[in-house]
Formats: sequence, structure tokens, C-alpha cells
Amino acid sequence: MLIRVEIPVDAAGIDSLLRRAFGRDDEADLVQQLREDGLLTLGIVATDDEGGVVGYAAFSPVEVAGEDRQWVGLAPLAVEEELRQQGIGTKLVYEGLDALNEFGYAAVVVLGDPAWYGRLGFTPAAAHQLHCPWPGAEAAFQIYPLAEQALADVSGLIRYAAPFNRF
Repeated sequence: MLIRVEIPVDAAGIDSLLRRAFGRDDEADLVQQLREDGLLTLGIVATDDEGGVVGYAAFSPVEVAGEDRQWVGLAPLAVEEELRQQGIGTKLVYEGLDALNEFGYAAVVVLGDPAWYGRLGFTPAAAHQLHCPWPGAEAAFQIYPLAEQALADVSGLIRYAAPFNRF
């Protein structure tokens, strides 16, 4: 298994994986729209020995209280069903965090299982006066600072790229 930054030839495999993993089209359509709009900051894939995409993590820009602070949102994250519980999702996230850190991004936000993401070092965003754009989802909204001062003097609503508003 190889974990790496996505390349154009991966697009069809990513699309297929997302449709299978979620059992619907929303996540695949979201990634396609982010890509078309130039809003896919980073995509990380896990590929099998034949080069097939078996895992994927997407990162796209978010605004903090109306400002671009070099933050991104992680969504979606998917792993082939038969390969789950093997650490692939963790490796995808960590590879993404490492790459984003190297590129100078300041923080990553995610809406997901607090126990799972907490093991990776994410903390509740609400503890930093950062708010989720979706009502009722505050408990699952978390942050991972990449830069030392990422959370200094920052509070407010996190707004995702426009394609997220369709889903």
C-alpha cells in the first residue's frame, strides 16, 4: 500500500471509492465540484499494489470569521469497507497534516467522531470559541492546529467553501 498526494489519474478511482464508501453520490459530487472550482487544497490517496484507490482524504479552504487564515477543512475521508480498522484512515490524515504543515497552513478543522479524531490530536473547536456552520454539530466539530499561534486571537464561525453548502 502506498499513501501519497493524489494525481490527476486518481480522479476516477477517488470518485468510485467515495460512491461505494458512502453509498450515495454526495461526497463524490462534492470532491468533483471542489476540484472544478479550484478549491481542493490537498488530496491524499491510499493505493493498493495495482494502483487502485482504496483510501482518500480531501482538504479544502475554510474561512475563520470571514478571514482567510490559511486554515483547511478535512472532508471527506473514506477507506474501502474491507480495509477499515487497519489504520489506513489514520495514515491518510497524518500524511495530510504533514503535507499541510510543510506548505505553511495553520490549522485543520473537521466534523467527525470526537473519539476517533481525538486520538489523532484534534480537540473540540468550541473550546477555542470556534463555531461550526451546521446547527447541532458543535460536539463533533474539532480542530488541529499546525502552527504554534494558529489559535491566538481567533474566534467565530468557520465557513467552508461554497460547494459544501449544496450538501
